[in-house]
This record gives sequence, structure tokens and C-alpha cells, in this order.
Amino acid sequence: MRVLVQRVSQAAVAVAGETTGRIGPGLLLLVGVEEADGAEDIGWLTRKLVQLRVFNDENGVMNRSLLDIGGEALAVSQFTLFASVRKGNRPSYSRAARGEISAPMFDRFVAELSAVLGKPVPTGVFGADMQVSLVNDGPVTIWLDSKDPE
Repeated sequence: MRVLVQRVSQAAVAVAGETTGRIGPGLLLLVGVEEADGAEDIGWLTRKLVQLRVFNDENGVMNRSLLDIGGEALAVSQFTLFASVRKGNRPSYSRAARGEISAPMFDRFVAELSAVLGKPVPTGVFGADMQVSLVNDGPVTIWLDSKDPE
């Protein structure tokens, strides 16, 4: 699984002009699933995301986690995180899991993240054309890949 993490002061996702999810300070999570992903990928990412120290402490140092600040998370499925442009200029998405695999995996990820945070994690609509708006705080943007944990 891959997650593009953005620290935000606010974020929202809409489908057909209707807001499906909105958060205040926290993390916007763009989530991609590939065929080889499983429960261990969800577990690793969930633990990493809630403990990732990307929020400022009283000294202005990124030393606090989502759990520390009581922040929110907004999760948006995004198969394009597995785009390959190795051949030509048109991206290939062959590494992205098909919907029948990625939709339940995304749902499990959201459920596990909600359980750890102790609050609902709003989402977009899986497979829909979504409009995501955000105010990136910092900006802070981090790439996480469960198959390549740096």
C-alpha cells in the first residue's frame, strides 16, 4: 500500500458537488492499493500514520503525532499512486489492484485507522470522480510505502 500524507489545517472531498468528508487539523491520506497488499500492510501503515511526528510542539519542532494532538484523518482512495511512466508518456496503472480487491482493503484500512484514532475517518466515494480541497500546513507532504518502509 502507498499513502501520500499531507499535514493539513483543513481538507475536504466532494463527489458531484456534495461533500462526503471534511476535517480540520490533521492528515489528508491519499491511499493506493496493489494486488500484493494484505493485513500486514494495513497494520504497518496504520501504526506509522498515527505515530508519525509531523505536528509542531510548543517549541515549533515537529515532535507530535496525530494521536498527541487529537487530530483528524481524511482518507481518499487513489489508484494513480501506482502509476508507471517507464514506457512512454501515458501512465500505466497495472500495479494498482482491481476494485474488487482494493475497495475492501481500503475499507479495512479506514476501519482500522478509525479504531486506533477512536473517531470516524471520513472518506470520499471509492471509484468516483472526486474533488479534493486542502490547505497543506507547512507544507508537509510525506510518502509512505508499506513495501519500501524507509
